[in-house]
This record gives sequence, structure tokens and C-alpha cells, in this order.
Amino acid sequence: MTLAGFLAYSGALAVAAAIPGPGVTALVARALGSGFRSSLAMSLGLICGDLTYLTAVVLGLALVAQTFGTVFLVIKWLGVAYLAYLAWTFWRSGITPENVEARKGRGGMFSAFLSGLTVTLGNPKTMIFYLALTPTLVDLRTITPFDYGVLAVITILVLLVVLVPYLALAAKARWLLRTPRALKALNRTAAAFMAGAAAAIAAR
Repeated sequence: MTLAGFLAYSGALAVAAAIPGPGVTALVARALGSGFRSSLAMSLGLICGDLTYLTAVVLGLALVAQTFGTVFLVIKWLGVAYLAYLAWTFWRSGITPENVEARKGRGGMFSAFLSGLTVTLGNPKTMIFYLALTPTLVDLRTITPFDYGVLAVITILVLLVVLVPYLALAAKARWLLRTPRALKALNRTAAAFMAGAAAAIAAR
């Protein structure tokens, strides 16, 4: 691959990631409900999902994905169900000043990572980018292992640059709202974001 090819891929990925969608929505909701560390783990799950699609495309599995669409359909609905469950949990369990630290100490990092991975694998916007757009930016017939490594590093760096500001601002807003009434509204907002993300994925 040429430098121009890498730059084209970087720019297209940055624009696609910056446009708010189910992934960003779910990430913001997680930051509002659970803080920076948990949402950072979720962002790593989102990135891992992107790398999964990138690897599939590089290995020439785009045709397989189109042929065996049922597998991706199952993943999509698993993602919808998981987001709906998170929305119900946020709505039912009020976040109070007393339980914020307890929630953070429950060891939910893997859960956050898994939710990020699930959201990405079931996100139609991500599917379209990697299975339809990326082959037009990357010549899959001539790509080398080194090229793939560079693309993977670019994917990680671009997504971190785009996603971290989202979750940092949301986490900061969370800590600015400490009263029980404000935290209840925050909890309901997080639930609405999660439900919205689930609906957005289910509708496509």
C-alpha cells in the first residue's frame, strides 16, 4: 500500500467513527452511568470489533459475510438484546452517591468490553464501512502482512482519538451531577441512550 492509501483509509475511518451512531451512543451512555474507566473498557471492545471486521475483509471474508448473513443477523440481535438489558438495568437501578463507587468496584470491566464488542459487531454502520467501503480504499489483492499491521495500528489510533473525547466529556458531566435528583435524571438519560442504540440497530 502507498502512503496515500493509508491516509485515505485513516480519513474515511475518522469521519465514519466521528458520526454519532449506535457505538458512540452506547459509549456515552456507559460513561454517564459508570464513569471513565468502564467506558474506556467499552471503547476497547468497540475497537476490537472494528479490528475483527478489518481482519475479515483483509482475509477476503467479505463474500463469506454476505453469503452467511444469518450469522451476522444473530450477532445483531444479540447486540440489541444486550443493549435493551442494559437500558432496563439503568432505568430500574437508580444511581446514588452511595452506590457509585460500589458499582465501579464490581469488576465490570469485562462486561463493558464485551458490550462494546457486541455493539460493534452488530452495528450496521460498521458493517457497511468494512464490508463495502474499505475494499474500495484498500487493494485487497496486493495487501501484505505489513500493510495489515499498519492498518490495524491506524484503526486503533484513529478510533482512540475519536472516541476518548466523547467518553471523557460524558464522564466529566457525570461527576458534575452529584445530587440524588440529578443522578436519577442521569440514570434515566443513560437508559434512554442505551434503548435508542438498541432501537437504531434493530431498525436497520
